[in-house]
Amino acid sequence: MDQYYLGIDIGGTKCAVILGDSNHRIIEKQGLKTDHSISAAAMIGKILDAAEIILQNHPDKPVLSAGISCGGPLNSRTGMILSPPNLPEWDEVPVVRFVKERLGCDVFLQNDANACALAEWKFGAGKGSKNMIFLTFGTGMGAGLILNGLLYAGKQDMAGEIGHVRMEKTGPEGFGKAGSFEGFCSGGGIAQLAVARGRELISQGKPVPYCPDNEMLEKISAKDVALWARKGESEALAIYRKSGEYLGRGLSILIDLLNPEKIIIGSIFSRDRNLLYPAALEVIQKESLEFSMEACEILPAGLGDEIGDIASLAVALNGIESGKESQ
Repeated sequence: MDQYYLGIDIGGTKCAVILGDSNHRIIEKQGLKTDHSISAAAMIGKILDAAEIILQNHPDKPVLSAGISCGGPLNSRTGMILSPPNLPEWDEVPVVRFVKERLGCDVFLQNDANACALAEWKFGAGKGSKNMIFLTFGTGMGAGLILNGLLYAGKQDMAGEIGHVRMEKTGPEGFGKAGSFEGFCSGGGIAQLAVARGRELISQGKPVPYCPDNEMLEKISAKDVALWARKGESEALAIYRKSGEYLGRGLSILIDLLNPEKIIIGSIFSRDRNLLYPAALEVIQKESLEFSMEACEILPAGLGDEIGDIASLAVALNGIESGKESQ
């Protein structure tokens, strides 16, 4: 018998409400723009209005639970969102209570990296594993950890913040820290590497081949650089190779520390694995323990662009399956 779940994905620019089943089939989805001109409570009210419309459209599909995926920091135990940087003034918002009061079902909350880890573990490239790591590698770099068949979040839902680890004393900034893993391995970090290299070339009186208009250099994105790298442009390829080398260093730490079966990497890695992985693999082969390296598969995310939607559904499903009490 099919069981149905409601997913709520809360982001800094957009939100989504998704009705799905236990096989991650999406039945209906409604998207909303995140309105920063209203209070958190009012925005959550809009999200719940959309949720109620979806439920009214499918009276034959009562939901067993609802899952919320949102950027951290947050407290999954108390059901509170705690001032995420992409949601200004969302300070100690009791989002689980709001949702439960309106919908009357069990409600579970996880940060977005943990939610994506659950999605890949239950439905994607990590299916069947007991020890798995999911890395975001998008706007930022964070990790969700599945250890011994359970989501591991740590005491304060802060486990997996691998992006905060400093790789060098100086370098591109991520997590507010120069030279961090996120600084070298994220969309913003790759852009910073491109800007820094472009400035070097300009100071030498040379053109910046991946940015023909020098005035646009400060606005360049990782996507812009990838377009040139895919064409074989050497400077763009070198930037992605450098990011790949630091990716290898970060992965080596995770492999040696946690001995996972699989490390699954989303977003930029999924799109441009061929630009990053060869350099990463060279470093992993030098840096990580041989037995641990041989036991670990490194894979692109299997859920593609649907991962954000399926992540919130996975939170709802995992909450029920884990036997946790609703907040």
